[in-house]
Amino acid sequence: MTDEQLKNMKQELEAQLKSLEERMEHTEEFETSELSNYDNHPGDNATDLYDQERGMALEQFKEEEHEDVLAALKAIEEGTYGKCAVCGKDIPYERLEAMPTALTCIDHADHSLDLESRPSEEDVLGSSTDRPARSEDGRIRDYENSFEDVENFGSSDGPQDQPGEDQEDFYKDDEAEEDEQFK
Repeated sequence: MTDEQLKNMKQELEAQLKSLEERMEHTEEFETSELSNYDNHPGDNATDLYDQERGMALEQFKEEEHEDVLAALKAIEEGTYGKCAVCGKDIPYERLEAMPTALTCIDHADHSLDLESRPSEEDVLGSSTDRPARSEDGRIRDYENSFEDVENFGSSDGPQDQPGEDQEDFYKDDEAEEDEQFK
């Protein structure tokens, strides 16, 4: 990498750092302005929660990006920028142009997904049931929402609840029997 290229990369990283710090400074703090959530629809509360979680994820992403930029600037100061931190080979300038914070060559870039980690929400959320089980028909039952089992004993569904059905068909047999009784 030439001195001119290194100078350009340093300027780009410094501009990126300044932009990140400005964005981090103007990040909204999520607060609820509600005195009580009692009268709020659960969907509204869920939307607020989603917005807060999204904001926290974006904030975390900005912080990680900030750390990466600082590490790249430190590598420039130490004279190791442009060299792979793992194998010591030169990092192609094209890679540095595309990703100025890269401290490793493409061969040592971390492409593995961490499939073992779970969302942080699972640390505080419990299972929806203590005993999920399979029923005779093979469906999983949680015994918390067992409407299907109760519905087998009857429901208030009537002809008006059946979409696309001709209501006259529901009463044909009864009318025919009544007509025969009066003859």
